[in-house]
Amino acid sequence: MLTLDHLAVGAETLEEGVAWVEGKLGVQLRPGGQHAHYGTHNRLLGLAPGLYLEVIAKDPSASPTGRPTWFDLDRFSGPPRLSNWLCRTNVLEAYADIAGPAVALSRGALTWETTVPDDGSLPMQAGHPTLLRWGAGVRPPGVGLPKSGCTLRRLTVTHPQAGWLRDHVRLDTDLVEFATGAMGLSAEIVTPNGLCTL
Repeated sequence: MLTLDHLAVGAETLEEGVAWVEGKLGVQLRPGGQHAHYGTHNRLLGLAPGLYLEVIAKDPSASPTGRPTWFDLDRFSGPPRLSNWLCRTNVLEAYADIAGPAVALSRGALTWETTVPDDGSLPMQAGHPTLLRWGAGVRPPGVGLPKSGCTLRRLTVTHPQAGWLRDHVRLDTDLVEFATGAMGLSAEIVTPNGLCTL
């Protein structure tokens, strides 16, 4: 079984992504950090129940990494948007064929492994979640971040192979639904200012 961990909003710049999310949700994001391995940086927002939202973009101050950027950010263009969803599991290796090999990463006190295809793309164009396994003793950001007053009501994953995803992506939550159609992600979030859709 997979456990929904967090949602990611991609953006051409972190500033654009933060402004878009804060404008939509009406709450401020928290500081995040840098990911030197992939040359990215982020900002975070705690979401109930025990989840979080990440805004991520390439870091213009990062040194060249010599590898494709994760989350398909090398090919990202256009306005900020919900671009990826991530689940945690203790058996990353079982999903390597579809989600990519596991890469060990760290940022401050956080250590984790995450699946990243060798070309930096998203599995099934983000129809399939990116997978991660937090390090021993790590308190996931979804638990450690301050409450924001925002709650995920539903994540809808629209994909031409929705039936296959529904059968093979076994989740321990009913917050995620699969719909057949052109690839897209949509999150309904209850905020202090009412219902918002990303």
